Amino acid sequence: MSPQHDGYTFALSPDVTRTHVRFTNRYGIEIAADLYRAADLDESVAHAAIVIGPPHGGVKEQGPGVYGNELAQRGFVAVAFDPSYNGESSGEPRHITSPELFAEDFSAAVDFLGTLPYVDRERIGAIGICGSGGFALSAASVDARIKAVATSAMYDISGVHRDGWQHSSTDEDRTQTLDDLAQQRWADVDAGMPALLPTFPAEMPEEGPDPITREFFEYYVEERGRHPRSIGGFTITSGQSHISFGALRHVSDIAPRPIMLITGDEAHSRWFSDDVHAQATGPKELIVVPGARHIDLYDRTDLIPFDELESFFGTHLR
Repeated sequence: MSPQHDGYTFALSPDVTRTHVRFTNRYGIEIAADLYRAADLDESVAHAAIVIGPPHGGVKEQGPGVYGNELAQRGFVAVAFDPSYNGESSGEPRHITSPELFAEDFSAAVDFLGTLPYVDRERIGAIGICGSGGFALSAASVDARIKAVATSAMYDISGVHRDGWQHSSTDEDRTQTLDDLAQQRWADVDAGMPALLPTFPAEMPEEGPDPITREFFEYYVEERGRHPRSIGGFTITSGQSHISFGALRHVSDIAPRPIMLITGDEAHSRWFSDDVHAQATGPKELIVVPGARHIDLYDRTDLIPFDELESFFGTHLR
């Protein structure tokens, strides 16, 4: 897979149309999105629709578009969006990350889909890729209009901020993090602008990064998934909005609506999906894809289980 002349990281199927759309969330942020439909969609009947959120730091031209392109061929109306303050969506300063805002963006996309005369308001689902997996679950836990939710290569970004990698943070770690963020806010005040977390370098360091960073570098920096609006960094003080956010502690509120969790048997992120699968109290499916790493579930159409996604949404958005 390589960047296309149109700025997308995948080729659009000739059987699919893609239309750029914009809508506003309840905070007044204008969300930029792409609407995917079958080229021969019958607008005289109401169809099932799916909202697709990007990896944390990703944009609609990457993984969400891959999913939208494929699902539109299977008869779904799909919308892939850029989160607030990122990509082509509005909001200043740029590159804020917020668990509440990013979950709200899913609900705003549901609002938009519900205005389309050929979408059935009672048949709308959501897919979250990587960090959007956690945000999609958060949205579904409070927005009953999302009738089914799937995650792919899920990350719980707030959980990492709050509890550390695989729940490894101590109380002392949390206190130190809060102290560091407090000092960073003063630094931002003095500088007159927020500082960003380090973004990906243009080239791989000679000493080589850790395996997880190397995997993300392969997608976001190398030709495979590179996009100029996907920089790999957020404002440092965004961490304050994540560290006390506990929406995934309320996964049980999604029941009796169903959850599908997709991960890879080689994915470093698999434990997030295992955790949510254990917590969920309603209908749930855990699909472990053989031979799939974390980033492979962004764009590897030969590995992403689209048949299972089609069956899941086809059944639960019936």
